[in-house]
Amino acid sequence: MVASLDDTKRNAIAVKLADMKALQELVLQNEQQLLQQGLDSEISDRIRDFIKDDQKNLGILETVIGQYGIQAQPRQTVQQFIDKARQLFQGSELSLYEKVSQHELLKHQIVMSGLIVHKAAQKVGADVMVAIGPLNAVNFENRAHQEQLKGVLEILGVRELTGQEADQGIWARVQDAMAAVSGAVGSAVTQSSDKKDMNIQDVIRSDHAKVNTLFTELLQSNNPQKIQEYFGQIYKDLTAHAEAEEEVVYPRVRAFYGEGDTQELYDEQAEMKRVLEEIKAISPSSDQFKDKVRQLMNDVGDHIRQEESTMFAAIRNNLSSEQTEQWATEFKAAKKKIQERLGVVSEANV
Repeated sequence: MVASLDDTKRNAIAVKLADMKALQELVLQNEQQLLQQGLDSEISDRIRDFIKDDQKNLGILETVIGQYGIQAQPRQTVQQFIDKARQLFQGSELSLYEKVSQHELLKHQIVMSGLIVHKAAQKVGADVMVAIGPLNAVNFENRAHQEQLKGVLEILGVRELTGQEADQGIWARVQDAMAAVSGAVGSAVTQSSDKKDMNIQDVIRSDHAKVNTLFTELLQSNNPQKIQEYFGQIYKDLTAHAEAEEEVVYPRVRAFYGEGDTQELYDEQAEMKRVLEEIKAISPSSDQFKDKVRQLMNDVGDHIRQEESTMFAAIRNNLSSEQTEQWATEFKAAKKKIQERLGVVSEANV
C-alpha cells in the first residue's frame, strides 16, 4: 500500500474546497436568475461581469482541487443549505433586494472559506500552499464583487422603500471601496486575478511546482512515516498528472511537436512510472529509499524542463488561447477521474 498525505487536516481542507466549489456553482446559478429579474442596464452589466469572473473562478477552484490531489464531496449541511437557497432564489417569497442581500452573504461565505483554507494551508505543508496558491485570485474577485453588491443593495433598497432613485455617487464610492480592497490584498493577487482563464501550460506548470515542493519536503524529512506519506503523495500526483497528459496532451502535440520529441516524453514517463513502483517496494527507513527518490527527482526535473521549454513553445506557436484553455479544461477533467480512481484503490487497500 502507498500511504499518502490524506490525514485528518488535509482531508478537512479537501472538504472545505469541495464546499467552496458547490457554493461557487450556486453563485453562478443565482446570477443567471438575477438577469431575468428586470434589472436596469448598469446593474445587469455588472451581473454579467460577475458571471464571467465566476465562471473563471469555478475553473480555478477545479484546478486547485486537482492540484491538491484529494477529491472530496461537500458536507451534507452545505448541500442542504444550497438546496434551500436555490429554492428561495427561484421562488417569489423573497423580494429582489432580499435575493441580492442573500447573494452578497453567499459571496462573503465563499471569501471566508477561501481565507480559512489559505491560513490552514500555512499550518499543514508547503506543498499545500503551492496547490492552493491560485485560490487568492478567487478570494480577491469575490471580495470585489461584495463591494459592488453593496452598491446594488443600496439602489434596490431605496427603490423598494421609496419608489425613488438613490443618491448619485454610489458607483464612485463602490470604486473607492474596491481600490481599498485591492490595496489590502496586494498587487500579487490583483495581478493574478486578470480576466484570463488558465491555459494548459498554466495547469501543467502548477502541477510541476507542487511535485517539486513534495520532493523537497521528503528529502528534508528524517521521519520514516512522513517520508512514506510524502512519497505516497508524489506517487499519486505524478501518476494522475502523467496519465492525464498521455490522454489529453501528448496525442495532440505529436502533429506539431514532432514524432521523436513526443515519443521521448512518453518514454520518460514510462521510466518514471517504473521507478515509482521500484521505490514503492523499498522501506522508507532504508538509505536506498532517498537515493532512489533523488534519482526520480532528477529524472522528473529533466522531463519538466523539456515540457516547459520546447513543448510549451510549440503549444504557444500552434494553438489559439481558446484552444489552450479548452485543453486545460479537458486535462483537469481527465485528472479528476484518475484521482477518483486512485482514491478508490487507496481506500480498498486500507
